[in-house]
Amino acid sequence: MQFSKLVAAALFAAIPALSSRAAHAQTTDSTSSPVLSIEQAVTLAVRHNPTHLSVVNDRSGATALRKEAYGQLLPRLDAQLTGFYQKAGAAPLNSVQFATSSDVYQSFYNLGLTYNLSLSSLVMPKRQNANVRAAEADIVGSQINVQTTVTQDYLTVLQDQAKVILQDTLIAQAQLQLDLAKAKVAVGSGTELDVSKAQVTLGQAQVAAIQARNLVDVDKLRLFQEMGVPEPQNVQLTSQFVVEPPKFTLDSVLGLARLQNPTLNALKVRTQVASIDVTSARSSYFPSLTVQTGISGFTDQFANPDVLIGQAAQSAAGCFSEDSLRVRTGLPSLGCQTVTPEVAAEIRKENSQFPFSFTRQPLQLTATLSLPIFNNFQREQQVEQAEATRNDADYRAKAQELQLTADVTAAYLTLQAQVQTVTLQEQNAAQARQQLDLAEVKYKAGAATYLDISDAQATFSTAENDRINAIYQYHKAFAALEGAVGHPLR
Repeated sequence: MQFSKLVAAALFAAIPALSSRAAHAQTTDSTSSPVLSIEQAVTLAVRHNPTHLSVVNDRSGATALRKEAYGQLLPRLDAQLTGFYQKAGAAPLNSVQFATSSDVYQSFYNLGLTYNLSLSSLVMPKRQNANVRAAEADIVGSQINVQTTVTQDYLTVLQDQAKVILQDTLIAQAQLQLDLAKAKVAVGSGTELDVSKAQVTLGQAQVAAIQARNLVDVDKLRLFQEMGVPEPQNVQLTSQFVVEPPKFTLDSVLGLARLQNPTLNALKVRTQVASIDVTSARSSYFPSLTVQTGISGFTDQFANPDVLIGQAAQSAAGCFSEDSLRVRTGLPSLGCQTVTPEVAAEIRKENSQFPFSFTRQPLQLTATLSLPIFNNFQREQQVEQAEATRNDADYRAKAQELQLTADVTAAYLTLQAQVQTVTLQEQNAAQARQQLDLAEVKYKAGAATYLDISDAQATFSTAENDRINAIYQYHKAFAALEGAVGHPLR
């Protein structure tokens, strides 16, 4: 499968396909292969590692809470629209029958403004700002963890590849020694036992080479698993690492760690959040203010407007009856009017209100100042709980600072020890190489037995393995120190 099909868009951002073998000297195939530097590996891991992305995703929740906290400082606006229908008939209310001779349609609207102000709402934006800073520190800490893990895995693959090269060298030496043993037997200066031992040595070297190559493949899979992307075929790791004594002191890295370590910074910020929570809990002893206002209206319509016309006619008849009495007694006339077709039409028009011909109600304004006096010791419990949480957060921050000091110091001392170990192991490997060369020369001259050359080769194999391990343990110790500090050191 082609590289472009395997990695698609995820790897194109950081691992370009090769157009020619000359452009990348590290590849050993006749066809071009993708390459991966440690910087590209870390970049891909930060973009695609699911665990890290989960931490990044948490920031959106903290940001939303901060926005909501600032929103609490603004008034709340609510709109409501209600429709109501009542069928004609009698309805009891407090043992009194109220009857309507027509179906009734009603609608209501309300546009209300509510503003709440309390000490708790005033301190909440500060709390949520601190939570956002803590989430950002968590992201930085997660990124450092991903970088450390990917670097360690990357170095492990390079270490495995170095051991593959060593095994290939040992196979070549074992084959040379087998040929030499056969040649000595041919001229009568060797034994079949030497040939048999040489064959066993060659077979063991071949088995070790198979296992070493398999380990490279397995550790590559783990590297790309941590990166969160599929592994392309024949990918080549190209970064080179140099062993050199650290140019910084223990005090300098400790000072940097106390300032830059994201885990410690996140705990310190959460201590501030816990302190704000104490202030918020104590705010329940202070009054809160609520102000409400709004506009509203209603409609009221009979399904049968003739009911209203009939009521108007009855009212007019009563008016005329009363007016006749007034006139007879010499009182002024009431000026009663007959329900004419025009009046009936006006009644029907005024009745046609539902659903949006609202009648405005007067403006209302309500202000409430609330001061809790006694709430069954709930405030006291909340304050004590908040103070305990704040103390716990402070203790965690102090414990993390102590652990940080121990981790950074241990990592620094380990790095210093690895520098010395690399120097000694390189000397040991060089001496073992000389001993093997000398044993081969003596064996050719007949001044040494095959057992001598076998021992020298075993010593050389062990010394080379130890040298390779020392080199990459140094680089891993450097990565571990950077991870403990929480900041790059080179």
